[in-house]
Amino acid sequence: QVQVVESGGGLVQAGGSLRLSCAASGRTFSSYAMGWFRQTPGKEREFVASISGNGYSRSYADSVKGRFTISRDNAKNTVFLQMNSLKAEDTAVYYCAAASGPFTRRLRTDYNYWGQGTQVTVSS
Repeated sequence: QVQVVESGGGLVQAGGSLRLSCAASGRTFSSYAMGWFRQTPGKEREFVASISGNGYSRSYADSVKGRFTISRDNAKNTVFLQMNSLKAEDTAVYYCAAASGPFTRRLRTDYNYWGQGTQVTVSS
């Protein structure tokens, strides 16, 4: 069982940066791939980024590639999402999730454990 809690959301101007954090419980954190998803009202939750258990492999949605960076600190059971050059269309609730198994995952259904989400609002 893994519990994840996101933090770091907020209001930022277009072109600005935010860093999201996700703290996870459990003693086998490195055995889980971690991912970030986002959702806006009326739309399905969409994949943003994923990182493998050892942190060596990363995967990004095309819409954020080159602007967002996912990373993790297994010693602190934490995963991060650094978001730069933010756009109004990045506005969403961002969710952190954990998937059983160490390999990166892009499908929402591959993830077993989810946080409550943190709101990111980018003003244009």
